[in-house]
Amino acid sequence: MLHMTAFLLIIVGAVNWGLVGLFDFNLVEMLLGSMPMIVKLVYILVGVSGVYIMATHKKDCMICADKKTGKK
Repeated sequence: MLHMTAFLLIIVGAVNWGLVGLFDFNLVEMLLGSMPMIVKLVYILVGVSGVYIMATHKKDCMICADKKTGKK
C-alpha cells in the first residue's frame, strides 16, 4: 500500500511539473492555492515519495532484479 501511494504521489508531481514546464500552469496550486499549508504538505509528500521509491526501486522492479538469480 505504501508503494502504491508513493507511486501515485510521484505521478501527481510529474504531471504537475510537466504542466508547469509546458504551460506555466501549477495544478496543485490551482486546486489547493487557498490552503498554502496543504500545498506545502503535498510538495513535501511528493518529495518524500520520490526518495522512498528511489530507495526501494531495485527491490520492487522486475526489470532491475538480478537477472542471474532471479532475486530482487
